[in-house]
Amino acid sequence: MKKADVQVYRERLITMRARLRGDVNNMADATLRKRRSDANGDLSSMPIHMADMGTDNFEQEFTLQLMQSDGDTLGQIENALERIEEGVYGECESCGVRIPKARLNALPYATTCVKCASERD
Repeated sequence: MKKADVQVYRERLITMRARLRGDVNNMADATLRKRRSDANGDLSSMPIHMADMGTDNFEQEFTLQLMQSDGDTLGQIENALERIEEGVYGECESCGVRIPKARLNALPYATTCVKCASERD
């Protein structure tokens, strides 16, 4: 792969990494550290309805799942950046064939070609 192409993918991966890190931090700040009374402006000390607590728990669990998914993607992005540094970016880890640019454009942190990915799944 040409150095100019690799540089484009590196910049794209760095941008994705920054965005995902910001997303994860914002989700943690907005959902996990926020109390219900702060969220709805209720300053009273009245007990919270059970349904509200269920909703809060659901939202918190959903956010944790999103954070985990984003964390997994961040790991894949870091691996892709390491492959760029090693000079093996764009090569399928399974068969060694060059990963098509169309696949890298859609998924810049892809580690396998379409054939190997479909066999794995």
